[in-house]
Amino acid sequence: MSEFLRQARRHPAFLLGALLSLTLLAAAALSYLWTPGSPYDMDLEAKLLPPGMRHWLGTDAYGRDVASLLLVGARSSILVGVIAVGIGLTVGTALGLLAAARRGWVEELVMRLADFTFAFPAILSAIMLTAVFGAGIVNAIIAIGIFNIPTFARVTRASANAVWTREYVLAARACGKNRWQITWEHVLPNILSVLIVQATIQFAIAILAEAALSYLGLGTQPPQPSWGRMLSEAQTLMFQAPLLAVWPGAAIALAVLGLNLLGDGLRDLLDPRLARRR
Repeated sequence: MSEFLRQARRHPAFLLGALLSLTLLAAAALSYLWTPGSPYDMDLEAKLLPPGMRHWLGTDAYGRDVASLLLVGARSSILVGVIAVGIGLTVGTALGLLAAARRGWVEELVMRLADFTFAFPAILSAIMLTAVFGAGIVNAIIAIGIFNIPTFARVTRASANAVWTREYVLAARACGKNRWQITWEHVLPNILSVLIVQATIQFAIAILAEAALSYLGLGTQPPQPSWGRMLSEAQTLMFQAPLLAVWPGAAIALAVLGLNLLGDGLRDLLDPRLARRR
């Protein structure tokens, strides 16, 4: 751990990504304790106010405090990211490990199912779920989670196949351990770093997908604030209050940038070959 921290302090991309990611988490946590104003109460007399002492980032078309909307909107992004990535990580990793352990027709079936799932991106899946069950954050999470499953399945299968050829796995097989013991004791621990990096990257994609779905009216529903819906509401006011689109757009961009930099940094630090080069 000390060696990891020592290398991390000398990795600028990792440090910047960690700072931006921690800022996202801090904003969501702070919104539970305090916000500059109410993100729910409307005040039409104070609509479209510019940034000032009372409203740091101004107000929207309904008189709601924009800074408060951004802070509370971070909750939706993190909620969708955590659950959707959790779905993809749990199910996808299990399928990938199964494919690597069993090989043959089982591996072929898992990979073809992954290919089939890739044919239905998150937004298209959300549209289909919305047509059947109605719009909402739950359907958005399910759609994004399903989209994550084949990604984790492919990454897990490729990494696990590489581990299955290692000498220590051959030694474990010679000692009489079955496939599932080897998978749990040797394969999974040795691909955890790859899965952590992939989860970080998929988290960024999930935040972007949630914003896109909310922008289309398929994600987080009123009155719960959402960065994507803030962008959607601001598009008709670009000439009257252009900053209304700047704030949520900047929040989405910085959150995605931070998680991508964090993922790239973790890849560099956790991959022994890249670490030796550094």
